[in-house]
Amino acid sequence: MKHILFIIALFLVSPFINAQAPNDYPANYASAPRFKALLYYTHHAEEAHVDFALQGVEFFKRLNYGDGFILDTTTDMAEYPYEKLKEYDIVVMFNGYPSAKAERDVFEKYMENGGGWMGFHVAAYNDRNTNWPWLVDFLGGGVFYCNNWPPQPVKLVVDNTYHPITKNLPTSFIAPESEWYQWNPSPRNNKDVEVLLSISPDNYPLGIKDVVNFGDWPIVWTNKKYRMIYLNMGHGDDEFTDATQKLLFINAFRWVLSTNAKGDPFKNK
Repeated sequence: MKHILFIIALFLVSPFINAQAPNDYPANYASAPRFKALLYYTHHAEEAHVDFALQGVEFFKRLNYGDGFILDTTTDMAEYPYEKLKEYDIVVMFNGYPSAKAERDVFEKYMENGGGWMGFHVAAYNDRNTNWPWLVDFLGGGVFYCNNWPPQPVKLVVDNTYHPITKNLPTSFIAPESEWYQWNPSPRNNKDVEVLLSISPDNYPLGIKDVVNFGDWPIVWTNKKYRMIYLNMGHGDDEFTDATQKLLFINAFRWVLSTNAKGDPFKNK
């Protein structure tokens, strides 16, 4: 009798068990490297920017445990003419950008033809001495305006909670200490720019020596005309100490790659 009752009970619950079972295997294991990434940094920079870059290289090397992708590093963009650079699905710039005209021309061509870019902090710094109008347009029209000093943590707020980069982040969080750049005009004023995170106004006044008292302060955004993301973090050796910020970096990296015209490398083939 007990045996019969068990069979009846199993028959009754089996539709619910089957309904919860996935139709496909949940994991997607790569049989070969998924994409190619190039990391660029320079030793000819402020010490805090070099510290960040060196830690950034190690961070991305850890993301490549198991050789999930091809990862190359360089301190000389002159080694990458267009035919070589176009092989990479993303270029990550930690603490600088091409300085020679020939290198800049190559990078422009790379981005104008669907290249991917992830830039941190000083990789977007521009002022009257930069002499690269294309970079200003690429970043959404903003020019360096002011900054706080010394570096300090800030409260960040998410502007778009539905974007793939921010959807799994808290709506606000405290970012590790950094020197934060404010831009003029604000990239937010550009119709092609989507701002994803900003410094919360309740941080004002921000700074001890150099104090910023007001202003719109986006710190993560994309120019939708390109496959790019800019993140203003990148000063010093504290940037990879916070789990939320590291998740932001990974999300941004994955998102640029996922928008490749070649196809999303993270989807099942």
